[in-house]
Amino acid sequence: MLEVKTPEEVLALIQKEFKPLGEAEQISYTEAPGRVLAEDITAEEYVPDFDRSMVDGYACRAADTFGCSEAIPAILNVAGEVLMGQAAAFTLPRDACAYVPTGGAIPRGADCAVMIEYTEDYGDGTVGILKPGSPGMNLIFRGDDVCPGKPILKAGRVLTAQDIGALAAIGKTQVPVVRKLKVGVISTGDELVPPEQTPGPGQVRDVNTPLLTAMLREFGAEILDFGIVADDEELLRETLRLAVRECDAVILSGGSSVGVKDAACRIIEEMGKLLLHGIAVKPGKPTILGKTGNKPLVGLPGHPVAACTVAKLFVLPLLERLMGREQESYTLPAELTESVGANHGREQINACRLRRENGRLLAMPIRSKAGLITQLAGADGYFIITRDCEGLPKGSEVQVYQY
Repeated sequence: MLEVKTPEEVLALIQKEFKPLGEAEQISYTEAPGRVLAEDITAEEYVPDFDRSMVDGYACRAADTFGCSEAIPAILNVAGEVLMGQAAAFTLPRDACAYVPTGGAIPRGADCAVMIEYTEDYGDGTVGILKPGSPGMNLIFRGDDVCPGKPILKAGRVLTAQDIGALAAIGKTQVPVVRKLKVGVISTGDELVPPEQTPGPGQVRDVNTPLLTAMLREFGAEILDFGIVADDEELLRETLRLAVRECDAVILSGGSSVGVKDAACRIIEEMGKLLLHGIAVKPGKPTILGKTGNKPLVGLPGHPVAACTVAKLFVLPLLERLMGREQESYTLPAELTESVGANHGREQINACRLRRENGRLLAMPIRSKAGLITQLAGADGYFIITRDCEGLPKGSEVQVYQY
């Protein structure tokens, strides 16, 4: 029997044993979506840098419009017009207004803008205001969006399109981001052949390498594929040493079950420190975690469903730790469409598909064995059954973590 740790203990172990790399690089903001911000971003200027109108209409003093209506309009002199992209180079006198386009600058003295729909041009240099204004109405003031010293984005955030828009607004065209992690991927087993090869008797295609590569690239890592390694201890040792030299982390699949051919634990102990061999989770119990320096060495189960599950639950949080990336997960409450059994003395991770029916979100459990990866195709997420639970009946509410 393996001495296993609970999932909570594994995540705590990751936080304790591994530190963020802290290596950053400057890149153009146009290349930054999906990258992890390395430093806090603080504004150094005002956005906007002038008072501006939110509507097409007339800038005026609100006090000059109090009590007006369609029946009794406030008649104001037109003092001028502000052209788009130009400063308002005049001060608005009392009982006067100025035409401003949406986004145009507001002349000094004005404290509101009345939509053109609520005005009437009399053609004699005066305009009737048919609806009273109030101070600040339809205006954006200087610095309403951003002012110097205002925090904009926190380090560790994965940059999104809207973040790039905010960076553009403050003129931050070079962005400090965390260097991409280099992650080595190795598959082991005499029975494995590349996906493009037709398997012979007793052989299967290597699923874990393309599966993990896709997952890690989606995460934002740079992948070094070290190929398929036969069940040869010396060959595995040489490959792991090469991968450690060239990568920030190494993910090994297969070779983590108890058996004569499984040399991964011995090699990891030679190279550094073996942190755990076994997690109280189904699927994925025979998982290895070790380190050499601050570089993690992870041994995943060979079965693709188990490898995928452990990678989602533990490898990605481990890589987030190395990158100093924000670690957040969101769940959706859903109702089980059928009962699910458990009681293995381990947390059970169950994939599911989601659908809406009569306003309810339903979780349809996917019943799959650890080696049947095609059963997961089209899965929307997974839910967790705790280790002390013997199963969940149909209609139970579960929290679904999205893939």
